[in-house]
Amino acid sequence: MAFKPLHDRVLVKRVQGEEKTKGGLIIPDNAKEKPAEGEIVAVGEGARKDSGELISMSVKAGDRVLFGKWSGTEVTVNGEELLIMKESDILGIID
Repeated sequence: MAFKPLHDRVLVKRVQGEEKTKGGLIIPDNAKEKPAEGEIVAVGEGARKDSGELISMSVKAGDRVLFGKWSGTEVTVNGEELLIMKESDILGIID
């Protein structure tokens, strides 16, 4: 099943967090925070102005991004846990 977000929404795959602290301590799974960093998997065509003019997206598939801790809606696509969020929920692109 292929999935394409609509309008100004993006599909994001979370990037896994560190397994150890800088001091070498192993972090158990139940103590890890969900990462607020991910990779864009798919993007919609963009939002529309009231006049109907298309506003193009600022991100593209493959971009690494930061987003808010509680941003997006969790979904499972092809057995993979992903997030759907609006482009405005993205805080920035990581180079």
